[in-house]
Amino acid sequence: MWDRPDMLNGVANALFAAALMMAVYMTIHFAVRLPVFPLREVRVSESLQHVTPEQIEAIVRGEIDGNFFTVNLPRVRSAFERLPWVRKVEVRRQWPDRLEIVLEEHLPLARWGSDALVNTHGEVFTAAYDGKLMTFVGARESVKEITIQYEFFRRNLAQVGLVPVQIQLSPRRAWQVRADSGLTIDLGREDIEPRLERFIGAYPRTIGKLQRRIERADLRYPNGFAVRIAELHAETRDTGGRAPRGAAKLEKKG
Repeated sequence: MWDRPDMLNGVANALFAAALMMAVYMTIHFAVRLPVFPLREVRVSESLQHVTPEQIEAIVRGEIDGNFFTVNLPRVRSAFERLPWVRKVEVRRQWPDRLEIVLEEHLPLARWGSDALVNTHGEVFTAAYDGKLMTFVGARESVKEITIQYEFFRRNLAQVGLVPVQIQLSPRRAWQVRADSGLTIDLGREDIEPRLERFIGAYPRTIGKLQRRIERADLRYPNGFAVRIAELHAETRDTGGRAPRGAAKLEKKG
C-alpha cells in the first residue's frame, strides 16, 4: 500500500472528511447548548375544560428543561399524556424561543362501569366527572360499536321526543335501550335498525296517543311490536291476574 500513492491519497481524504464531520458535529453540539438559545415561552392550547392551569404549570416546571434545541419533546409529550383528561398531545418547537403544546381533551359521552367514562371516539378512559351522562353496558371490546350505534338511537328517538339514557349490548349481542321517560326498548339481535324505525313510525298513532306511561316495548316481532303499560300491569296484579276494565295489551303487527 505504501508504494501506491493513489490509495494513500484516498485514505488521507477519508480521514480528513471524518475529522471534518466530527469537528462540525462537536461545534453544533456545543453551540446548541449555549445560553443564546433559551426557551422563553411555553404556549399551551386554550379553551381547555378539564385540564387545570395548576396541572399545566406543574408539568412545565418539572419536565421542561434545556434550551430550544435540547428540550426533550417525547418526555414533555409523555408527561401531558398522563393527565386523565388528555386524549392527544402535540409538542413542537417554534423558532426562535417558543415551545407550543396542543392538547386535545376527551369529550365525555357516557359512563362505563362504576369509575370509567367513554369519549365520543368510543375510547374508555378514567377521570373524575360529576356531570350527567348516559350509561353504556356491555363487554369492553364492544364499547366502540355501542358508541357508533348510539347516534342511530339518539337520532331516531329524538323524532318522538325520547332521549336514550342507557344502551346495553348483552353477551348474546341483544340490544336494549332505556329512554329518559322510563321506557325500555328491547330490540333483540337482528334487524335492530328497521325494527326501531318501524316503532318510531308507528309511535305517533299508537303509543303517542295513550295517556299512560309505557314501561316496556318489545320490538322482537317479525312485523310489529308489543308494549307493557305500567299502570295496567299494576292493576292486573291488584285484581288477581284478571285484566281490569279497559285494560289491554297494545300490540301492532303488520
